[in-house]
Order: sequence, then structure tokens, then C-alpha cells
Amino acid sequence: MGAERDFDEFYLGTVRRVTAQIVALLGDASSEAEDAVQEAYARAWQRWDTVSKTDDPAAWVRVVAYRIKVSAWRSAVRRVAAHRRHGPPGDVPEHSPDSVALVAALRQIPEKQRRAIVLYHIVGLTVEQVAAEVGAPTGTVKARLSRGRAALATLLDDPVADGRASLPLTAVLDQRLDKALDKESQRSSHA
Repeated sequence: MGAERDFDEFYLGTVRRVTAQIVALLGDASSEAEDAVQEAYARAWQRWDTVSKTDDPAAWVRVVAYRIKVSAWRSAVRRVAAHRRHGPPGDVPEHSPDSVALVAALRQIPEKQRRAIVLYHIVGLTVEQVAAEVGAPTGTVKARLSRGRAALATLLDDPVADGRASLPLTAVLDQRLDKALDKESQRSSHA
């Protein structure tokens, strides 16, 4: 309880002064300067046993807040430079009705089944690789795949949707996988 009380007293006694100093140092009266100061105090609390023993804990907070703000500024400069170098992102193609239906259906099945379905059908892992990633026996993964497919087949079975028969589940999953692989190969060929 003593450390908490010491930190609270330190915070209340220094926060206004340190915030004003950071605003003056950075020439930034926005809430971002205040956010940097609050983050610095949070870090000071995490290391209070060490920070409290420094000659000037407020100076420690001030330096950390300044570095946080400068780091954020540098990140923004890098983003702008990257944007200038590469231009704005290209047009994102609209999702097909089958893709939208698949994602909506995936949201409705249990998480463990959804994870198995996505890793197997969309990512393209083998049953053994899925089992290793999720930390379950292969038999359990096979059962999740089977139950997940059955649930998805029920959720995606809408033969009268926009006047055409719905694609079978495996075709929708295969199309989704093919699109994902095509996009990946296009990205790697442009790199």
C-alpha cells in the first residue's frame, strides 16, 4: 500500500507541471501531448520501484513522455514518406455475395469449428498442421471440421437466393481459397 500511496502523491504533485513542460517542449497543446504524459506516468508506475529511487522521478517521466511523442511523430513521418513512395492503396474489389454469406455463416458457428474450417480450407493447412496450431489431437480437428462443415452447409443452403442455386459449401470454400492464393501470388510478384 505504501508504494501506491507514494506514486499517487508523486502523480498528483507533478502531473500538471510535467504536462505543461511537455506541451512547451513540443510546442503541442493537443491532447496527444497529454496522452504521452499519461503513458509516461503509466510506465513510471510499472517501474515505480526503480523510478522512485532516481534523483528526479519527474524528470524520468518528462524524458519518457518526450520520447513517446517524438516516436509517434517519427512514425507519422515514415507513414507519409511510405505513402508518397507507394501512393494510395489500390481499389479493393468488392466481396462477392458468396464470400459475404460465408463470412456471415462462419460468425455463427462455434469458434473452435470456425478456426478449424478457416485454417484448413482458407489458409490451406493440413489436418496435422491445424492440430499443431490449435493444440488439439488430429481426431478432434477432423470432428470440428466435420461439424463445422455440416453447420455451414445448413447456414449457406439458400437455393432461391437471387434466383440461382447457391454454390455447394466446398465450392465456396475452394473459391475463397483460390482468391486468397491469387492475391498472395500477385503481392509477391509485385514486391
